[in-house]
Amino acid sequence: MVKFKGLFIFSFIAVNLFSFKILAQKEEREYMVETLLKIADPVLTNLAEEKLKKNMPVERSPGAWDDRTHVTYLEAFGRLYSGMAPWLELGPDDTSEGKLRKKYIDLVIRCLDNATNPESDDFMNFNKDAQPLVDAAFLAQGLLRSPTQIWEKLDKEVQERIIEALKSTRVIKPYYSNWLLFSGMVEAALEKFDNSGDLLRIEYGLNKHREWYLGDGMYGDGPEFHWDYYNSFVIQPFLLDIYQTLQETDNGRKKDFDNVKYRAQRYASIQERLIGPEGTYPPIGRSLAYRFGAFQLLSHIALRQELPEEVEPAQVREALYVMIKRQIEAPGTFDDNGWLKVGLFGAQNNIGEGYISTGSLYLCSEAFLILGLPETAPLWSDPYASWTQKKIWSGENISIDHAH
Repeated sequence: MVKFKGLFIFSFIAVNLFSFKILAQKEEREYMVETLLKIADPVLTNLAEEKLKKNMPVERSPGAWDDRTHVTYLEAFGRLYSGMAPWLELGPDDTSEGKLRKKYIDLVIRCLDNATNPESDDFMNFNKDAQPLVDAAFLAQGLLRSPTQIWEKLDKEVQERIIEALKSTRVIKPYYSNWLLFSGMVEAALEKFDNSGDLLRIEYGLNKHREWYLGDGMYGDGPEFHWDYYNSFVIQPFLLDIYQTLQETDNGRKKDFDNVKYRAQRYASIQERLIGPEGTYPPIGRSLAYRFGAFQLLSHIALRQELPEEVEPAQVREALYVMIKRQIEAPGTFDDNGWLKVGLFGAQNNIGEGYISTGSLYLCSEAFLILGLPETAPLWSDPYASWTQKKIWSGENISIDHAH
């Protein structure tokens, strides 16, 4: 009887520990969804009501190049949408999260209408100055990441206006750097949705980045290596999405795509090791005001379910969760009306370069790409797993790292 009672107690504890872990993982996902929507709400609700230009502040840092009001609104919307798109693409269902997706799918559709309608108070600039090429590319990336739930649900007139807006960016000459991929992303979307992409523009950017590959998962930003997070902010996620689109439109080269994926897996492994035990990471290079958007590539590879063997999906979930929670809850991250403030940890206005303004900050949404995986995916359903730095600084064994 005592033995049976002990077995019963052990089983009860085991079942409840398992239930606790499942609950904890559910709470982590709920927190990530709530945080993404907290970031998104001011942008989407105002744009849907044609009040974005009226209500969005335009914070600038010391040394700002010029007035950024002509570019900041497309920055905010394009970057936010790019990060939200995989979650939206899961589509609506009868769950509480599925009902939220329905709400935000409808919001984004209204936003795309207003952003491209010349009669709207929030009609956006796609071709004046150089910056609109960047954020038209992020908007194009969002469309490529949500073709079923967004693109296919747009009215034909809105689709035509978006195509026109994307084509209008062709007057902008990209810099000889990661900017070549902005042209490539715009053209990839035009090829996907309108069969009118300029394949030469796409190929030029891809060919140059093949030349600029430096080894061990890293590309130069142009011919030179820059120690910053642009391999994650732009270069590798853009390469993956452009090559993926070329495959889907029968313009792909499998060998080149396989090489890009292999290199991205190596860089994802490096990114996972950069996240410290408390969710911090080295403040290296420019554009630190994009916050945890610096880990877009890690989230992207996890979304694609192509993580390297040594990185478990649950490691990525836990590392990103702790990192995002640490930063988003820092005092001063948002102003009194919920808009993001310039900074890496809270409000740090001096950390923004001359090209940074309020709209720029919404690139942080790229860390939430993993929300595009359903709750049943291993990343969300697997039990807790410590990430690499959490393990090693707790005295655990880790796999030996080596160059690829």
